[in-house]
Amino acid sequence: MAKKKSKLLQRATELEDAVTRLFTGAPPAPKKKKRRKAKKAKVVKKAKKAAKKAKKSAKKAVRKTKRKAA
Repeated sequence: MAKKKSKLLQRATELEDAVTRLFTGAPPAPKKKKRRKAKKAKVVKKAKKAAKKAKKSAKKAVRKTKRKAA
């Protein structure tokens, strides 16, 4: 697997390539395709939401039992 370049290094490489093409008269480089984001983020977001909901309902249950005890 290729090592991921930093955004700055990637941009510097693109600019260097563009300048080279300008002086050599080569046609412009084809546009790069955008990377797809991983679906993992969506799953994590859902899990966080579920955990938050569970925590809220647990707090509610604790308050309810305290009221009944008093």
